[in-house]
Amino acid sequence: MPVTLIAAVADNGVIGRGGDVPWHLPQDWRLFKERTMGGVLVMGRRTYESIGRPLPGRTTVVVTRDRGWTADGVLVAHGVGEALELARGLGEVYVAGGAGIYADTLGVADMLLLSRVHGAPDGDTWWPGAERGEPLPDADPDRWREVSRTPYEGFDLVELLPT
Repeated sequence: MPVTLIAAVADNGVIGRGGDVPWHLPQDWRLFKERTMGGVLVMGRRTYESIGRPLPGRTTVVVTRDRGWTADGVLVAHGVGEALELARGLGEVYVAGGAGIYADTLGVADMLLLSRVHGAPDGDTWWPGAERGEPLPDADPDRWREVSRTPYEGFDLVELLPT
C-alpha cells in the first residue's frame, strides 16, 4: 500500500496559520481534489476539524488521541499505524496533515506531492523541522529525489521520491 504525503508548503516552511492556510490558491485545491478523489485521506483531528466535514468521494481516516472523539462519515484511529492499517485496501492513501501526522509518516512515505507555495507568509504551523531551519524536502537531496515540478500561478507542484 503506497503512502503519499500531500501538502502545501510555503518557501519558509509554513503550512498553516490559525487552523487554516495563509494563502488562497484555487488551482491548488482543484489539483488536490483531482489527485485524491477515490482515495483515502489520513489526517489529524485538528486538520479534519478545520475542514469541518468528510470530503466527498474520499474515505477519511482521522487520527486522534481522544478515545471518545467521533464524527459522522469518518474512520477514527488512535495512532498513525492504526490509521494506515484502516486505510489498507480502501484506495490510494494520502496523508493530508497536520504537521504532527506528517512528521509521524515521513519515514513510511513512498512519495511526497508538495504544492510549493511562493512566498513566506506568517504562520503558526510548519512542515516538520522547518521551524528549526531544517531543509524542506525539495532542498534535501540526501533524503528526497525530485521527479517532477510543474509551475502554476503562485506555486509549483513538486513530486518527490525517497532516495
